[in-house]
This record gives sequence, C-alpha cells and structure tokens, in this order.
Amino acid sequence: MSMFTRKMRMLTAVVLESDRDSVVRSLLEKGVMEFVHIDSLPAEKMAKLSAHSSAVPKAVLSDMRVRIETLLREGGIAAPELATKDAEEMGALDAEGCRRYLDKLSLSLQSIRDRQKEINQDINAIEEIIRYSADDNDSSYLDIRVGMNTHGSSSDLLLRLQQIGGVFLFSQKPYISLTLRRDSSRVTDVMDKFGWTESTDSEAQKNALNEAVAEAKAEVEGCKAELGKLSAEAQSRIREKAGDLAAMWKSVRMHELCEHVESFFSYTKNTSLFSGWVPAEESDDVSKLIYSATKGRCIIEWTDADEVPREEVPVEMTSPKILKPFERMVNNYSTPEYGSINPTPFTAVAYLCMFALMFADLGQGFILLLVGLVGKWIYAKNPTKPDGLISRYLCSLLIFLGPASMAGGLLFGSCFGFSLIPALWFNFDAVVEGEPVQGLIQDIYDILGITIKFGIVVIYLGLVLNWINLVRKKRFFELVFDKNGLVGGVLYALGIWFAWGFVASGYKTFPTSWFFQPVLTACLVLIALKMPVEFIIERRHGKKKGIGRLLMDTVMEFLVEVLEIFSGFLSNSLSFMRVAGLGIAHASLMSAFYQMAAMPGSIVPQILIMILGNVLVIVLEGLSAGIQSLRLNYYEFFTKYFTGHGIAFEPVSLRSRASAD
Repeated sequence: MSMFTRKMRMLTAVVLESDRDSVVRSLLEKGVMEFVHIDSLPAEKMAKLSAHSSAVPKAVLSDMRVRIETLLREGGIAAPELATKDAEEMGALDAEGCRRYLDKLSLSLQSIRDRQKEINQDINAIEEIIRYSADDNDSSYLDIRVGMNTHGSSSDLLLRLQQIGGVFLFSQKPYISLTLRRDSSRVTDVMDKFGWTESTDSEAQKNALNEAVAEAKAEVEGCKAELGKLSAEAQSRIREKAGDLAAMWKSVRMHELCEHVESFFSYTKNTSLFSGWVPAEESDDVSKLIYSATKGRCIIEWTDADEVPREEVPVEMTSPKILKPFERMVNNYSTPEYGSINPTPFTAVAYLCMFALMFADLGQGFILLLVGLVGKWIYAKNPTKPDGLISRYLCSLLIFLGPASMAGGLLFGSCFGFSLIPALWFNFDAVVEGEPVQGLIQDIYDILGITIKFGIVVIYLGLVLNWINLVRKKRFFELVFDKNGLVGGVLYALGIWFAWGFVASGYKTFPTSWFFQPVLTACLVLIALKMPVEFIIERRHGKKKGIGRLLMDTVMEFLVEVLEIFSGFLSNSLSFMRVAGLGIAHASLMSAFYQMAAMPGSIVPQILIMILGNVLVIVLEGLSAGIQSLRLNYYEFFTKYFTGHGIAFEPVSLRSRASAD
C-alpha cells in the first residue's frame, strides 16, 4: 500500500490497422489502461484522422447484453465471467443470429409472462377487497350481495361477473358476490339480465362477508402458488438454454468491450492512434505487450503525469483489499486529487476509534460481527441476490465495526450493558451512573475531556496531512498563509495551550507566558500580509489590481480569516463532544433497560426485556454511532486536508462492468 495515490503515465501509441484487433484484445487481457480521446494533438493533424466506425453499433451490443443478462437473472443464473481464453478465441459476432435466438426464446416465454401478469392483476384486485374488508367495518367501499339467479345459467352468470372482478362463491346456495362499490352499476346490469333475487336468509346475509373474505384469501394463496409454478417453468426453459446464453453473453460482451476501447481510437488510412493512462509500474509491461502484439510494428510514447495538469490525471488509491469498505467511504465523499495522500488508512483508523468510543460493548459488538459474517456468507452463497436492508457493503463494514465495539467493551468493561468483565481503562457505565470509581476518570466531564483531546489529535492529523499535500504540490503560499496551513496550525496550538491553562486553573485565571504575545502577533501579521503577498505574485504574472481594492481586500480577508480560524477550530474541537454524548446515551439506555428488567418478579419477563433492550440499542445506537462517525470524518477531518478534485481511474478489462454501460 502506498501512502499516496498511484503514480500514472500517459501512453500514446501508433499501430498498423492490421494489428489493431490483436492490440485491443491484449490490452483488455492486461486490464490496466484507461483510454482517453485523442484531442490534444494539433488541429492540422487531427483533421487527417477519422473516427472509429463499427459493424455493430455499441448501443446494439449493450442492448443485446442486457437482454441476455435479464434472461439469466430470470433463470436464476449468474452472468459468466470473461477469461483470457475468451479474448484469444474471440470470433466474428453474428448479431442478427443472436437477435433471432433471443427473440425466439422470449416468444416461448411470452405466454408464461402474460399469464403471470394476469395473475398479478387478479392478486392486486383481490387484495384490495381484503384490505377494505379489514379497514372498513361498514363496508362503504364494498358491494356484497347474497341471492340467486331466477333464469339463465349460473355458470354463465359467474363467467360474466368474473370479467368485472371480485370474489364470488357459487359452490353453495345462496350465492355470494363481493365486489368494489365502484363496480356496483356494472354488477347490477349483469345480475338484472339473469334475474338476480336477493336472499331473505338473515343468517346467510350475516356470514356472507366473512365467507367471501375467507374465499378471497384462499384465492390469493392459490394465485401465488400458480405464480410459483409459472416461475419454475420459466426458469426450467431458460436453464435448458443456459450454455447457449452464456456463450452468447461472452461473445457479445467481448465485442462490446472491444467497441468501447476502439471508440477511443483515431485512424489514418493504414494506422490507428490511441492514448490512455497506465499506472507507472505497469508501463514497461504494457510496452512489451504492444510490441509483442504488433511484432514491433508500432510507435510508443510515454508522458509523465508531471507534464500534464494535475486535474486531468486519473486517480487510483492502492489500498489493501481489507480496507475496501473504507475506500468506498472515501469515494462516496469525493475522489482525492492526484498525487495527494491516500485518505483510506487514516479514515479507517479514525472511523473505528470513533465508533468504539460511542458504541463500546463486548457482547453487542459480537452481535454486529456475527451479523456481518452471516450476511457475507448469505450473499456469497447467493451472488444474484439483490441487496436487502443490510447490504453487501454494510456486511463488510460490520465485520470491522463489531471488533471495534468489542475492543471498546474491553476498555470500558461493558458486555450487553452489564459490568461482567473488569475494565482495562475505566468503567464507563459506573462513571455515567455516578458511582465512585478509582483512577483519573471520575465523572462525565472527564469523559468529555477525553473526546475533546481525541478531536484535537484528529484535527491536527488532518492539518499535518494537508501540509504534506501542499509541499508535494509545491503550493508554498497556501502552506504558509492558509487557515489550514502553518499559520492556522500555530494559532490552533496557541488556542489549545490557552484553553488548557484556563481549565487547569479551575476556570479562574488565564495562562501567561513569554511566547504567547509574540507568537500571536506574528501569526496575525502573517494573516494580514496574505493579500499583499498574493498581490505581488499576481503582478508578476501580469494581473493588475488597484491599491484601493488591495487595501479593502486586505482588511476584509484579515477579519474573515481570523474569525474563521478562531471560531472554526473551536467548533471543530467541540464537535467531538458528540462522541462522548453518544457513548453516554448508550450507557444510559442500557441502564434504563436494566432498571426496567428489575421490575417484574419473574425471570422470563426480565430476560425478554433485556433481549428487547439490547436489540433496540444495537439497531438505534449502532446506526447513530455509524452516522456520527461518518459525519466527524467528513466535516471535521476531511475538511482539513482533503481536496476532492480527482478523476477516478477506471481501466477497461475483461472484468470491467461499467465501461460499456
């Protein structure tokens, strides 16, 4: 793992048109290149190049792939993965033949799908009647009739009524009809034609609704059973064609990926020109690969990332696979700037420490770990299973959060809300409940102090990382004058020393020292000099600004910058008190459930209350702790050093899914 984002180099190559296909397949097999359009060449050269023209449009290939994947999902079959041999054995694609095959298979399934659609409509209609019967005791939305037809066939009457929709019991006399009130006029028209006469049997009238609802529920169950049979039949038909569909998917996908790569190529009459970004350590291998594919008939040129504007270079973070959940957390915020520090390991440590302090419990942490492991196992066993409330990503994250919570439980001696184990640091629950404890931590204010100190460490770590980034980017002006630069860091340290001395005196006197006033004055002078120094730099680059505007900008910038430094760092530090707040809330909730469990006289209610309490705390407090840890990382930590101007590195390979979407 590198501390910084992965170093990149840009490849520009010219190959013969006859070697194009072999080069494309070789690059797909390697899978380390992100292609870019050739738009940086001089205009006169670009005018001599032509764009790629394909026999089968990329949109057609994408649509065909999606159709195959839809059929595979319907058959409960996972889409296959491409391998090196698929690129080596790639042949011509019979797009029209594939389309006819898919049309024929879809047509054979159409009758099943039509029947499924009809059954789903019937289920929705019947369930609507069941809902109204349960929610509306006076049946103002329902029309129920009990009687007999005096002429015509009862089977014909039933058939006509079923076309309207509803629940009908014609297996016994008198007959029962249950429909929605909005269809009552149509029902009346049909019944009048068959001479419907209402029954005078009061007992039958009384029980009619319950009997009709029972019949409706039975019909819904019957419809669902039929849906299951139809789905099984559709799956069986698709699985019979699984081999053909898999082979077709591989062929279509290979051509789709090739089309995607070749869309970045430009052409002369006999040559192809392409360009793209490659990780620096892979550049030699890529050169050898292209030379091998073309038998030396090529021209290759490499451009270092330093010669290209930083914002145009794609970014890849080389984090270990185990830290992928936290890399995704970083990417959800933004992609870091090229050449900057990789935030993933720092985010992982900070997030887990925050979570451990807010949700410290050995037993509850074990439950989180167990949920994560079981979830990972279920998803691994069912790769086509869609993400549920507990997604794949959340399962991966819980595998880290569980042990972090368990570590916190060991430090504070908490297991399912009980002090069952000796605390390695101090008994958090005892401090919250006001019990006498031994050691430096005596009350809640001491806990708040711990979290503020933790916040100071996190904020200063962010500042140091920012200084390293600025040095690497050679932005020395920002390194010195920015609020997150050296001047801001010194003022923050001065503020910490001042506040620390004030608290240590029992909030009675402010600390004094020989260095305080000189350091404070020097920092304020540097802040005041920010605009004049920037004015001098801009004049050297030909930008002019009036003296009056300079003076006004200097005064305003000084006031705003000083206010932001003092109020910003103060609020950032105090924001970490939420870590203590969530930890105290967690301990208080468990204490409340413990007291509730002590009220019943028997053991069974006590156990049930404690189980329910732990479940609620795990769900609610676990969610709150996770969200607050994320918030502190994003708004207190990332804002100190994270520059999210990067472009994610997305190489095209045989395993690529998004490249052709």
